[in-house]
Amino acid sequence: MRQMTAIELRDFLETGVSTVKIDVREDVELEFGMIEGSMHLPMQSVPGKLNELDQYKNDTIVLICRSGRRSDQIGQFLEQMGYTDVINLAGGMNQWATDIDTSMTVY
Repeated sequence: MRQMTAIELRDFLETGVSTVKIDVREDVELEFGMIEGSMHLPMQSVPGKLNELDQYKNDTIVLICRSGRRSDQIGQFLEQMGYTDVINLAGGMNQWATDIDTSMTVY
């Protein structure tokens, strides 16, 4: 699994590469903002959604949470399940809000 800072991820996404962005935060955390184009799958729901996620098994998947810890755990899980290109947003949405989109709230 690759780890990318908010700035590295922004630059990577700006290249136009096709990605599947998955935000694994809880529902209540979404009020603080989301990265555009992200799908929401709370961390605890991911194992039960593997059938739905199988279509993305060979795609570039970007995982997002508040600080990068939960998304890192989900990334490790997905790699164990055979997902081949997983990126974790190191520092999570708090780093994104600090470095990229200051209209979002750090919490």
